[in-house]
Amino acid sequence: MNDADPRLRRRAVLLLLLANVYWGLSFPLIKAITALNHLLVPEAGTWFLAAAALAPRFLLAGVIMVIFQRGALVRPSRRELEQGLGIAVFASAGSLLQTDGLQFTAATTSSFLTQFTAIVIPTWLAVRHWRNPGFVVWTACLLVLAGAAILGRLDLRTFRMGRGEVETVLCAFFFAAQILWLERPAFAGNRVEVMTLVMFGAEAALFTALGAGTAPRAEALLAPWRSPAWLGLTLALAVVCTFGAFMIMNRWQPRISSTQAGLIYAIEPLFASLFALFVPGLFSAWSGIDYPDERATWTLVAGGGLITLANVLVPLGTRGAPDGPKPS
Repeated sequence: MNDADPRLRRRAVLLLLLANVYWGLSFPLIKAITALNHLLVPEAGTWFLAAAALAPRFLLAGVIMVIFQRGALVRPSRRELEQGLGIAVFASAGSLLQTDGLQFTAATTSSFLTQFTAIVIPTWLAVRHWRNPGFVVWTACLLVLAGAAILGRLDLRTFRMGRGEVETVLCAFFFAAQILWLERPAFAGNRVEVMTLVMFGAEAALFTALGAGTAPRAEALLAPWRSPAWLGLTLALAVVCTFGAFMIMNRWQPRISSTQAGLIYAIEPLFASLFALFVPGLFSAWSGIDYPDERATWTLVAGGGLITLANVLVPLGTRGAPDGPKPS
């Protein structure tokens, strides 16, 4: 439930912006980890490479949670289980599609396409409440589609986008569902630490099962853990981009509306683009992978600019519109 105290709302906005910085770093980090996984297990398929990057991420985040948040080690209530497992399902589907897609597209392109979430949320709320969001919101949706087409280099003759771009667009729908599920009024009294630990545990279990089911050989599950570079990258992903970012999101997002949250999360591509300009080269030099720094191309500027413009327009068109789910 949204908090009425304007000071807490401002603090929530600032902390969610910080979470965007953390998530911006996650794009080149995950791309580097999947590239290193391919180097360590060259015969593996892309689904295993994605699972091998995600399972340790949430496993280590859960361990960190237990160490630094002792209050999480209590029996969760039914509502905490429901919220944590629901977020885990939506976040796992979104993360899997996003991580697999990152193997076929640039980190900056992925970060921008993920922000389709900012359009999905107000559109879903408008449909649910049977209220037309207005001309501005529909214009924003068209801008997002145009931006996604430019970023994904849409082939106008076949009307196809690449695998990485398509998977990233699909992941945005699951992330939108995650945002909406998190702020359901029925979960208002849940303990954030307990619910987040449930979420981390469920995601670690899901991705471990996927990794075991897609591993080319049993030894492949342990191969990455013997690489110091992989351990360093994965620990950074777990501490900063997972434990840090999701603790901020789960604690502070419910203090603002889901539409506002989607708009704040839309700033993430700016940080991802900044990190992608110099971080990949550092990761490559340290881990021995071939992941060059990205450049600001016309497709990135034009497509990303359209999506960013759409995200700026959305709040203008949703003023007075239903802004969040009602109690069930």
